[in-house]
Amino acid sequence: MRCPFCTDPDTRVIDSRLVGEGDQIRRRRECTKCKERFTTYESAELNFPRIIKSDNRREPFNEEKLRGGILRAIEKRPVAMDDVETAVANIMHKLRASGDREVKSIKVGDWVMEQLRGIDQVAYVRFASVYRSFEDVRAFLDEIERLEHELPPELKKNQLDLLNTDGDEN
Repeated sequence: MRCPFCTDPDTRVIDSRLVGEGDQIRRRRECTKCKERFTTYESAELNFPRIIKSDNRREPFNEEKLRGGILRAIEKRPVAMDDVETAVANIMHKLRASGDREVKSIKVGDWVMEQLRGIDQVAYVRFASVYRSFEDVRAFLDEIERLEHELPPELKKNQLDLLNTDGDEN
């Protein structure tokens, strides 16, 4: 590491410690020439695959775009930000674990739907309506009915009903 003060290439590490959740190391360094001290941070550089869009364009993976899509789906829903961050982390893990250099956007969309399905049914249907480009109300209702029948009971008990079945207006 080159000293930022005198640009000498010889520095030594005085102290190292983990930062945050352990995914970064903070190193305190000292220049052997000018004796100035400075701090560096080290973290793993992870390369995500490029995303192949539906029109065959390729673009770099964008975590903020992923998070933004999920946030739009959960807007005004009782969903904790921790659940959103867990969903984003799960999807990013799948991307890294795929080992592919390129991943189709449809696969990423499926992973988002899988995560939203376990978080909030309404958010799932909102995302699906845009992602699958529902043509009419019937396609929308078909998706809701499919979700109602396929959702495992352990996930269903933590969700609000999609369709109000008790006759109340609220």
